[in-house]
Amino acid sequence: MPRLVRVADQTAPLMLRSGTYLAPVDVAYETYGTYDGSNAIFICHPLTCDAHVAASGPHDAPGWWDVMVGPGRPIDTRRYFVICANVLGGCSGTTGAASLAADDSPWGARFPDVEIADMVAVHRRLLAALGIDRLHAVVGPSMGGCQALQWLLDHPGDAERFVVVAGTARPSADNRAWNAVARHAILSDPDHRGGAYPPGGGPRAGLATARMIGHLTYLSEAELERRFGPAATGTRQGPQALGSYLDHQGGKFVRRFDANAYLTLLGAVDRFDAFSRPTALTTTLRPPRVLLVSLRGDRRFSRDHSAHIAAGLAARGVEATHHHETGSDLGHDAAVLDQPELARHMAEFLDMEPLHSSPRTGHES
Repeated sequence: MPRLVRVADQTAPLMLRSGTYLAPVDVAYETYGTYDGSNAIFICHPLTCDAHVAASGPHDAPGWWDVMVGPGRPIDTRRYFVICANVLGGCSGTTGAASLAADDSPWGARFPDVEIADMVAVHRRLLAALGIDRLHAVVGPSMGGCQALQWLLDHPGDAERFVVVAGTARPSADNRAWNAVARHAILSDPDHRGGAYPPGGGPRAGLATARMIGHLTYLSEAELERRFGPAATGTRQGPQALGSYLDHQGGKFVRRFDANAYLTLLGAVDRFDAFSRPTALTTTLRPPRVLLVSLRGDRRFSRDHSAHIAAGLAARGVEATHHHETGSDLGHDAAVLDQPELARHMAEFLDMEPLHSSPRTGHES
């Protein structure tokens, strides 16, 4: 079960990148393993995941990245102390649109816009509350990779190494177009009510449709053809099964996610432009190690997105290792699925000797 810590209150509010102050801010987080002062890894989660990155025992519910995190896994919890927190603006314990505002009613559509940088600021406040001032690594897939990249750019001295799996420095027009259609599905649902729907209510049909749209972009064209093309066989495969499959994905999502939170997070991704501002990397003399991973068949953040990140970092004096995963062509979803080639690269990268012992740089926002 996640734990909760308050990282901002009226005496020490969080200043968002927009200049708006937000308080209180609570963060839901989970930890795995034992902290020894130098072995902490912070994992940033994808768009609709949460702090439960892995099962903590045989009777615990599965986590969203069990294939990567746990005893004997690439991020080995017998060796590393792992922290994962629900992002600011989410709906799994951390302050977001479904949380209560100062007037004891849900924030709803009144919740301020947040940026990827604001999520990182909250992560850093959590680490301060836990007494951790330096990390072995920051790791994130998908939107988690955006957080890891932002963290690297703003606070390169916080960790010895950073890993961006299937991430981007700036969503493409195609990315934002899919998000725009998903957003329209939610906002046009009459049950959205301008974001002022009651707890447990809201635009269920619109949110389900939005999830269907997003889920389609997480699977490669080849994977969709294998599952639902004319040659596919089985009761849950073939052309007639595609509609019921998407209905199932939409229904599952509505039961666990808040529509206003989804809009908040989509907006944060849409506005993300990592290299548009000056960063601490331009002044640090000892940059950390960086691993970029792209996935074959990724229709969301293709290989070109990782190449763009590598070029942006190189222009700032940071050389990144770019691994293009070719073990499968499942698409964007492969970032959190069992991929032996990716697992091996992750384990090897985390085990590499540090380039140096660099001081902390940057400042907390």
